[in-house]
Amino acid sequence: MTAKRPITIGLTGSIGMGKSTVAAMFADAGVPVFDADAAVHALQGPGGRTVAAIESAFPGVTGPNGVDRAALGAKVLGDPAALARLEAIVHPAVGEERAAFLAAHASAPIVLFDVPLLFETGGESRVDRVVVVSAPPEIQRARVLARNGMTPEKLDAILARQLPDGDKVTRADFVVPTGGSIDATRRAVSAIIACLEGRETPLS
Repeated sequence: MTAKRPITIGLTGSIGMGKSTVAAMFADAGVPVFDADAAVHALQGPGGRTVAAIESAFPGVTGPNGVDRAALGAKVLGDPAALARLEAIVHPAVGEERAAFLAAHASAPIVLFDVPLLFETGGESRVDRVVVVSAPPEIQRARVLARNGMTPEKLDAILARQLPDGDKVTRADFVVPTGGSIDATRRAVSAIIACLEGRETPLS
């Protein structure tokens, strides 16, 4: 008989859709959450284990606080070869963090991976179910443009690099709407957890 393992959820959504809020709701409900962005920040922060390799590949982008993300961004922006070099350093390290997280929570019924660019990086193939966080475009734009330093031009450039929300929704196993009340969003999260925990046999 196959041993049970956690159902793995990939949580994603475009900028301003409320993904972090939804991830926190899953965590509040007892679901272990792996934050891919936080893992990258830790790996590139003070004492992070990718700092030396990034400095070697991109001299001058690190300091006492780890990787200077703005300086690194300037080195790889618009340079596919440079970006590929960076990804060859970062992606395996994040994969190791992910594996350690899974091992630490092997007895949990569900674990969640919060991955902003899940579809864009092919990450949906590494999870059992995909949850997409979605809100109407006018709400999305209002949320993002309220952020410090954000402009319509910056937002449009970010959105151009992301799979459109409609495509994500079409490819999702579950959609969490965030355009209404917080309570409605929380109820949607609770319903997803109840649905997944109701399975009787492990996923193959």
